[in-house]
Amino acid sequence: MSPFSRILDNGLQVLALECRTAPVASLWVWYRVGVRNEYPGITGISHWVEHMLFKGTERWSAGAADQAIARVGGIFNGLTWYDFTTFYETLAVDQLALALDIESDRMRGTTFTPEAVTAERTVVISERQGHENSPSFLLSEEVNAAAFRVHPYGHETIGHLCDLLAITRDDLQRHHDTYYTPNNAVVAVAGDVQHPEVTERIAEAFGDIPSGPTVPEVRAVEPSQRGPRRVVVHGAGETDYVEIVYHVPPATHPDFHPLTVLNAILAGGSGFLVGRGHITNHTSRLYGTLVDREYAVDIHGSLAPTLDPGLYRLSATVWPGQRQEALEEAVDNQLERLQETLVSAAELTKAQQQARAMFAYASESISNQAFWLGFSNIFADDVWFSTYLESIAAVTPEDICRVAQTYLVPNNRTTGWYVGDGKTD
Repeated sequence: MSPFSRILDNGLQVLALECRTAPVASLWVWYRVGVRNEYPGITGISHWVEHMLFKGTERWSAGAADQAIARVGGIFNGLTWYDFTTFYETLAVDQLALALDIESDRMRGTTFTPEAVTAERTVVISERQGHENSPSFLLSEEVNAAAFRVHPYGHETIGHLCDLLAITRDDLQRHHDTYYTPNNAVVAVAGDVQHPEVTERIAEAFGDIPSGPTVPEVRAVEPSQRGPRRVVVHGAGETDYVEIVYHVPPATHPDFHPLTVLNAILAGGSGFLVGRGHITNHTSRLYGTLVDREYAVDIHGSLAPTLDPGLYRLSATVWPGQRQEALEEAVDNQLERLQETLVSAAELTKAQQQARAMFAYASESISNQAFWLGFSNIFADDVWFSTYLESIAAVTPEDICRVAQTYLVPNNRTTGWYVGDGKTD
């Protein structure tokens, strides 16, 4: 069944999808703000505001909403990423009023007390420091920064430590008042609901919240890369890693779906954020080349839908005692093969089936149905979601070869090595 869409007078976009597989409803509130809306000096601020929206309002004190959802057997969480911040509840459909009350209240009533800001500064700094214990985080942070010279996608969601130390309560309040408003939000609900009734309930909960200011335009446009870039990160441990990224178009570009199928051929595909699925990549080209031949312990490809041009990422853990140069050479050989020889009909069909299966895994639950309904409207619209399988099925061998020749080229590549300094000769 197609989703129902409505725009309220205050600018809030409302989306509803009837899914009667269980007496459950999942409500997601999306704000069009994330890494993309940050700049040096306030990196990490969207993630920090997300934390603050869990610190309570005058009506729902800190922790009270979480406890109320838990008492009725629901789940309650939030997430910040490149293009969005989102909050959600999944619970029995007869408890949907509770979720609507919590979300509409914190859209208008979140308080940024100095005490809560001080306490949460410690939390987000601790989270940042925890990430720094991960070689993959340290490597990806440097690779992203090298790949993006202009666009905000070049910094991590958690932000830079210097900014987390310097951001003030007024900065947080200003960021909230600018972006966390009805005219910059999407409310998506899926489950055992009826379109007219549930959209009217959403309108009653959110409709009298005043529209916010005009959201500042993101003007940064990443220039074309003019040559290969390379970074080397030294750190603790005895394991080496390699990460290779290429600039690719946004999710709405016609080449996004061929790149998705290419990823399934090359690295086995990947899920997006939630519902990642359980499909093995052991039959992919790179797994057979790198893992079976002991160049790498593992290999993964990642292509996520973004509002602006993003990155296609290949990440590998180097086999103990193996050289990173040899791993890179093996990857290049497989890329050249994709660029020079059309994939067979059988391999294309398998990759399309795998891409479709990954999407099915990532959207099979009611929570994930609501996730995709809202998420696709952040970077495109619900038509992108509803026609995804058709777009994957339309990809041809010639498409795969063309996008490999267009995007997976040295001048468009940034390569990162993590060198574990704990190794012994």
